[in-house]
Amino acid sequence: MGGDGMLGHQLLKFLQPNHEVRVTLRRALSNYAEFEIFNGQNSFDQVELPCLERLTALLNDFQPQVLINAVGIIKQRDAAKAVIPSIEINALLPHCLKELCLAKGIRFIHFSTDCVFSGERGNYKENDFADARDLYGRTKYLGEVVNGHCITLRTSIIGLELSRKKSLIEWFLSQEGEIKGFTKAIFSGLTTLEICRVIETLMVQQPQLSGLYQVSAEPVSKYRLLKNLSEKLSKNIRIVPDDGFICNRSLCSEKFMKDTGWTPPSWDRMLTELAAQIKLRDKA
Repeated sequence: MGGDGMLGHQLLKFLQPNHEVRVTLRRALSNYAEFEIFNGQNSFDQVELPCLERLTALLNDFQPQVLINAVGIIKQRDAAKAVIPSIEINALLPHCLKELCLAKGIRFIHFSTDCVFSGERGNYKENDFADARDLYGRTKYLGEVVNGHCITLRTSIIGLELSRKKSLIEWFLSQEGEIKGFTKAIFSGLTTLEICRVIETLMVQQPQLSGLYQVSAEPVSKYRLLKNLSEKLSKNIRIVPDDGFICNRSLCSEKFMKDTGWTPPSWDRMLTELAAQIKLRDKA
């Protein structure tokens, strides 16, 4: 679900060599021709959510074992300030999908976010009070599903996008000259590539795992993250340390590591892989 998003398109590219995969797209397939990754064999187009009529028919036809929900109105989009769409997509839709999957015997994997927390202290655990005060954080919290056939992953991701290009990495790549790097904005998310590995592990090796889990890496400042990536890219940019913005939404993923045996990769490895993806795209 959400095949043209930052995570959705990466999941398609990662999973389809070894799995039978279909993604959903909002618009007609012809609108995505420039990306050269979607076709009639791996995509269902014109799936307009939160309407479930077409999706239900597609599930009846395709009969998947797993449904992955990578749809969401993210914080960076203007729509995140709109109450009704945020409630429909972030809060209500996951529960509708949960019921649909339950009726059809489909495992449901849903993504939540570190933004369910305010960021006032960091190192949050699954059972900590979700104290987000904004619409995005609250609606994402309401959308978390934890029934026996469902798993909700609280995490945060960085990676490349196809079109909207609203996230941290695409913003950074578009910058020149001098930018600020927040030394007290702490991030513990993962690259989209690493999340894809996590998802494949859950599909293949952990088919019974359910409930709410946080998946995170070693906390790092946004300044250090961008500084390290710029060095790997040899990007001609000056990143000035700035301590004026303070936010620590770092997550504790000890529960996930204990129950799955997963170990978070180093930032050096993840950023090396991300830099390689960026260079490959630049050559295209």
